[in-house]
Amino acid sequence: MAVRLGLRENAGQFALLVVVNAFVGAMVGLERSILPAIAEHEFQLAARTAVLSFIVVFGMAKALTNYGAGRLSDRVGRKHVLVAGWLVAVPVPFLLMWAPSWNWILCANLLLGISQGLTWSTTVIMKIDLVGAKQRGLAMGLNEFAGYVAVAASALATGWIAARYGLRPQPFYLGVGFVIVGLALSALLVRETRHHVSHESALLGTLPGGVPTPREVFWRTTLLDRNLSSVSQAGLVNNLNDGMAWGLFPLVFAAAGMNLKQVGMLAAIYPATWGVSQLATGALSDRTGRKPLIVWGMWIQAAGIGVVTMAHVFAGFVIGAVLLGIGTAMVYPTLLAAIGDVAHPSWRASAVGVYRLWRDLGYAIGALLAGLTADAFGLNVAMWVIAALTFASGVVSATRMAETLPARVPSP
Repeated sequence: MAVRLGLRENAGQFALLVVVNAFVGAMVGLERSILPAIAEHEFQLAARTAVLSFIVVFGMAKALTNYGAGRLSDRVGRKHVLVAGWLVAVPVPFLLMWAPSWNWILCANLLLGISQGLTWSTTVIMKIDLVGAKQRGLAMGLNEFAGYVAVAASALATGWIAARYGLRPQPFYLGVGFVIVGLALSALLVRETRHHVSHESALLGTLPGGVPTPREVFWRTTLLDRNLSSVSQAGLVNNLNDGMAWGLFPLVFAAAGMNLKQVGMLAAIYPATWGVSQLATGALSDRTGRKPLIVWGMWIQAAGIGVVTMAHVFAGFVIGAVLLGIGTAMVYPTLLAAIGDVAHPSWRASAVGVYRLWRDLGYAIGALLAGLTADAFGLNVAMWVIAALTFASGVVSATRMAETLPARVPSP
């Protein structure tokens, strides 16, 4: 069968990968609303840095695995990496259910981070492979929509179950089902997409000077290419504030008198807004360009964090969470689409891996920075620091980055 690029031309496999990524996101949502409460109530961890240690472990594992996943998918194939990621996830819900100490929780998050790095990175790469150049923003919007709506739904479900039945083990029964379905779909129905990369590379022609080495790709994406490095720093700061939100928001909501059910609802509103809005923002970036959404998305995120910091009632927290979700939705799929704009198909997967390395290190950096600052100066100061860094990241993108959307790049 002839290889064709495009969303419509590959609708069946694309839709299947969207569903698979929903189960990937649901695995993260298992922890989103209740793990800080488990840390405090079951393991008596009082220091914010200790409570947020699970995010540090998760972020470091996911970041390093992202880098490896990009290179590995070029060598052994996307599908093999995807299936391996689900196999790593199998013990996670059982560890979360029955962990006798906090170290076992950290072990579960180590495995979860590795699994997420393999599975989520591969679904991103495979969708970019399938759609070609014209609809990258829409493709990434659909991918991230599925993942983060599932994060929100899972967080809401575990918060409700925890309020009704207790913190453990009942909320984590969902995870067993997520792993079984995700693994089955990936192993039995997902097809390899490397041949789409070969087809697109043939259409674009060979690169002058040949394919860059992995080291060259790393430094281009990290520092040397103004567009790729701007994307990487914005991704890092985006997940830095998400790591803070993941770890500190439930504590802030509880300190303001919210009950466990309300905390679960608030923990779900932010990723739900983020997920649903990406249906519009990803496609919008295909029409208006990448840079405006990235710059303004970072600034709106900073505003959302500020509103949550100043709020004291449920409605105020909702407004802040919605703003943070909208800002994140403007940035998240657009950054991935920008990587696809700049990187040649022959080294695109490796560039995505490097970008996602820096982006997901933001989880660890954000959790450490937020935890240390909260222990030293209080929750509000920690959140204002993260808001300031998020605003500064938008300034960096505004001054350093050029437009990457091919239709809007001026002719030389």
